Amino acid sequence: MKIGELAKLSNTPTRSLRYYEEQGLIIPRRLENGYREYDAYLIDRAMQIRGLIDSGVPTKIIALILPCLDKPRGIVPEDIEPELLAILGDERDKMNQRIDFLTRNRDSIDTYIEAAEKALARRATLTN
Repeated sequence: MKIGELAKLSNTPTRSLRYYEEQGLIIPRRLENGYREYDAYLIDRAMQIRGLIDSGVPTKIIALILPCLDKPRGIVPEDIEPELLAILGDERDKMNQRIDFLTRNRDSIDTYIEAAEKALARRATLTN
């Protein structure tokens, strides 16, 4: 498939897909005419990369862990460096902080919506 189709199917802008390629995160095949050809497995790969980036994980970390993400759970890389493990732990902690922040914001919005709906319901009762 061409980059436009991959972009549409993965809901990832073509510019991002080109960036992922520059970073070595996705590797398309090259046709004889030099055009890129993207295999179907790259749909999930692009969505996974985008999700990690959206979660705040830097591409240099994604490049290190991406091969492990394709394997079944339980597979642990044997050559992992303690520094990488520490970096991944830090990234996980940052994600947890963002999740907590987003959860608090979502709960605040839920409270606001609930209060607004009650106010609208009271107003509707008073005008009837």
